[in-house]
Amino acid sequence: MEKIRFLECLSKQYPTIDSAATEIINLQSILNLPKGTEHFLSDIHGEYKAFAHVLRNGSGAVMKKIDDVFGDTLFEDQKEDLASLIYYPSEKLQYVKNQGKADSSWYRTTLYRLVSVCQIVSSKYTRSKVRKAMPENFRYVIEELITEKKEVLNKKAYYDEIINTIIEIGCADEFIVEMSNLIQRLVIDHLHIIGDIYDRGYGSHFVMDSLLNYHSLDIQWGNHDVLWMGAFAGQTACIANIVRTSLLYDNLSVLENGYGISMMPLVLFAMETYADDPCAQFTIRSRHASEMDTQTVLAMKMHKAITIIQFKLEGQLIAKHHEYNMENRRLLDKIDVQKGTVTVEGKEYPMLDRYFPTIDFDNLYELTSEEQSVIAKLSNSFVNCAKLKSHINLLLQKGSLYKVCNNNLLFHGCIPMNEDGSFRNINLFGEDLCGKELYDELERWARKAFFSVNEDDKRVGRDILWFLWNGADSPLYGRDKMTTFERYFVADESTHKEVKDVYYKLFNDEEVVNRIFKMFGIKGENAHIINGHVPIHHTEGESPVKCNGKVIIIDGGFSQPYHKVTGIAGYTLIYNSYGLMLTAHEPFKSVDYTIRSGRDMQTNQVATEVSQKRILVGDTDNGKKIRENIKDLKDLIKAYRNGTLRQNQKN
Repeated sequence: MEKIRFLECLSKQYPTIDSAATEIINLQSILNLPKGTEHFLSDIHGEYKAFAHVLRNGSGAVMKKIDDVFGDTLFEDQKEDLASLIYYPSEKLQYVKNQGKADSSWYRTTLYRLVSVCQIVSSKYTRSKVRKAMPENFRYVIEELITEKKEVLNKKAYYDEIINTIIEIGCADEFIVEMSNLIQRLVIDHLHIIGDIYDRGYGSHFVMDSLLNYHSLDIQWGNHDVLWMGAFAGQTACIANIVRTSLLYDNLSVLENGYGISMMPLVLFAMETYADDPCAQFTIRSRHASEMDTQTVLAMKMHKAITIIQFKLEGQLIAKHHEYNMENRRLLDKIDVQKGTVTVEGKEYPMLDRYFPTIDFDNLYELTSEEQSVIAKLSNSFVNCAKLKSHINLLLQKGSLYKVCNNNLLFHGCIPMNEDGSFRNINLFGEDLCGKELYDELERWARKAFFSVNEDDKRVGRDILWFLWNGADSPLYGRDKMTTFERYFVADESTHKEVKDVYYKLFNDEEVVNRIFKMFGIKGENAHIINGHVPIHHTEGESPVKCNGKVIIIDGGFSQPYHKVTGIAGYTLIYNSYGLMLTAHEPFKSVDYTIRSGRDMQTNQVATEVSQKRILVGDTDNGKKIRENIKDLKDLIKAYRNGTLRQNQKN
């Protein structure tokens, strides 16, 4: 009976045998097309310019298509100029004009080259899909230029006439921009962001704006992302963490200019409360000690003020949630105010800062009324920010803690494990969970923070978002503790160490990795874990490919401070119809450099896995769905033919 009801619904879309049969033919043809190119990025950390460039060049995919089309018929500098035009069409056009080179001959040559590239990048898609991607104003013209027309006898004259007309009527600039954008769009079929869009960079909000309009993507939440999700949900410890790190990295512009969140309540509080305190331990990372201007001095006071608020709020949370297993992070009560020391892991250390005007040592974790006012006003700004709402909605709609896609398991951090290679049980609200079950339950609670109608569940969900940010058992964080307190107050650097989860030692063990695949329902020889979160030390010879190719770490390395540590600007991954291609990136110089020189950021592509035969849509998850659709349509035709359902033939 349920099957009949389903077929009745399907019949509204396909009311006749002919319409259902036509759709079967269309779907069957799609199965035999090459699979679309998937692009994997991770750990953007707010570095918008580098991120935007990698999106534009498709991690080298655009230049690869140019090479495929032109081979040795163009010099390298000509191919580089064409590539930079595709990446930044408006800016490159202006540069060419300023150089006095934008004559009709240049336009004609450029348009023909763009058409040639567009023909090859569109060849793996159906006409319908390409048509939908085209700009509406030039849809007909582009379709004429990139579609083979056998009925046209003199093809050169036909195309010449179209190109000449575009130039003569003054539409060449607009056409070049639209064609370049279309090429960018078609080179990448689907984008995977494997966590940490947010962090210390100056453009997290710009990254999110660009993703709002991206044609096809999914996001696996990183610990920095869930921190912002928690802040929007009103979790005050998350808010304090964001404000603190924004001050630490001199990055208030994202909050103030990007999201319109005023810091004035914190400014006024810090100026009064810490007026005579140099706050020497609360430096601003991007500024030198010699740059102690009024603005820097104020920022340091704000930095200390919000840090103390954070430690109080976190202490309250940890006391309320013993299941988080984070008691060792409640350190305010380990301070001996008389001796000026703090006890960490059973050992006593001198404090680098001993001035705490807002701490009541008889009630250590209680906020003063002034601190309560500051965090309440900040919370109100976060919760009611319309732009942040649109960005968090995108994370909720397109995001998850993990994703299984085309035999690849994508997640940001780790699978918590024991030394013996078994999955570590995490006690969550009285239930021991590990691996996939742990991920699923944590995601359910994270979503309850936004969608539950039960206020207690919403509160617990909000707190879980903070736990996911820095909990010892959080699969997103993947370390035994976050030593924020020690880094501010203890000189002994041994206390600053954060031990990685055992997962990061065991992901070279095939037996362990195969058990992970089994737990997530992944089968087959060509299965992979694609992971972010941990920078790869390229200069020390570390490889991002682990476990004989079964695990690939693609921390994008976009964050500039890591470049000196890793030696490169990170890795991205391409998965096309030929296999997996890992790309190592040199640091991105600037848009201006790319436009003027024509040179792209240097990349080194390595074929991680080459398929024995070309991978088709039919070999993918989408292919499975299409086959299911075909089966349903065949059942519908059968129902029409045996009289179970009646065709709705229009006259």
